[in-house]
This record gives sequence, structure tokens and C-alpha cells, in this order.
Amino acid sequence: MTVAVATDLTQTPGGAGCFCITLQAPRANALEPGLLAALDAALDAAEAADVPFVLLAGGRNFSSGGDVARFLAAAERNEAEAYAAQVVPALQRIVARMLAMPAVVATALRGAATGGAAGLVFAADLAVAAPDAFVQPYYRSVGFAPDGGWTAVLPERIGAGPARDWLRDDTRHGAAGLQALGLVAAVDPAPEARALALMDGLNPGAALAAKALIWDAARRAQVSQRLAAETEAFLARIGTADTRAGMARFVDRSKVVQHV
Repeated sequence: MTVAVATDLTQTPGGAGCFCITLQAPRANALEPGLLAALDAALDAAEAADVPFVLLAGGRNFSSGGDVARFLAAAERNEAEAYAAQVVPALQRIVARMLAMPAVVATALRGAATGGAAGLVFAADLAVAAPDAFVQPYYRSVGFAPDGGWTAVLPERIGAGPARDWLRDDTRHGAAGLQALGLVAAVDPAPEARALALMDGLNPGAALAAKALIWDAARRAQVSQRLAAETEAFLARIGTADTRAGMARFVDRSKVVQHV
């Protein structure tokens, strides 16, 4: 049985403690209940380790977001809302938790971070992307309402207008585009090592003081309200006929790509 998340207590090049979390679940780390529960438990372990840095990484593709095929299968059983209720609130809690954690949380991004998985980039204090990395919402294509902080966290990072346009146009931003938006600090073929090096250059106390001031209780409360609104909207749309049709088209296209 594949362990969805691996953890390791390591150090930055300068010797500071860093808790590493690596997603390694099937289907390109698709966000499903087991993976999300394992990630939440890994964050528990990171907090218990009481180190200043946490590094979140994935495999060849960081995460493909929600498993559209599983959502479609649930819809065909008339259980779409019930399945979504196992996935979306868990993701939203993790995004909110990253903002509040008393550690500098870095994300090392390779390949795809699509759909709600992009929230694990948006909520990071520091992100490094490999040259092949990209982020794309895909909500327009599938018909889902945004989740993972696309409307709750991303506007805080890049502004409401650019966030709206990104969702509207379903744009794919590669590593350079993500850096231009200020969502990643560096582009490097070895994003994990670069993230550790960048964390090594920080003063942990000063970085965490700044994090606590930026993501203070008032701002986090607003984000939490918006995350709750995302969840409500997602649950409202997941069972609609047009979303079901969009999921079917998306799954069919994915099958064609896999067989080319």
C-alpha cells in the first residue's frame, strides 16, 4: 500500500531544523480524502517537531488537484455533494492552517499544481518552482467553483483583478509567470534544495514576526470566511447538470491524452 505522505526531519545547509513533507500518492498526488488526512497529520508532526522551517514537496507533478474522475463517479451515484464534503473542507482547513502555522512554510513545486492544489502554493510563505512547473485553475473547463483559496488567498497575494482574470481565462502560468506574479521566489531545477538554501538565509524570528503581523487574526478570519464561501459554492455546483457534463468531457479528454 502506498504511503500518501512521507516525512523527514532534516536541516537547512546552515543547520537549522526543517520538517520535510513529501506528497507521494497515486494519480499525481490527486487531492482525495486519504491524502488530505495524511497531509493534515504530517502538519501535526511538523508542529510537534518545533522547528522553524517546514518544506512541502511533491513528485514529478506536485498535485493534480481534485480527482475529477472520482468526483464524476460520485456524481453518477448521486453522491457528488457527499464526496465533495470529504475533500473540500479538508483542503480548506489545510490552507488556513498553513497561514497560521508558527513556522516558515515553503513549497517546492515541480510539474503541475492545478485546481485546489494551487492553494498549497498560494498559502506558502516561500515557494520555489522547477522550470517545468505550472499552475492552472481548470475550473472553467470542468465547471467547479474555485476552492483551495483561489478567491480567498490568491487575491491577498496578487490582487482581486488579476485573480479574477486568471480564473476567468483559465490561464496556465509557468514558472517564469509565477515568479513575475510574486508567487514563487526563485526558479531552479532543484527546487527542494533551493528552498532549503533560501530558508537558510532568513532570520527565523524576524520572518515569523512578519508572518504573524501580515496573517494576523483579523486577516485570517476574513480568509476563513472566504474559504467557507468557496466550500459552499463548490458544494452547490458539484451536483449540477452542467458540472457533471464538464467533468465527463474533462475525463474523456484526459483518457485521450493518456493514450496518445
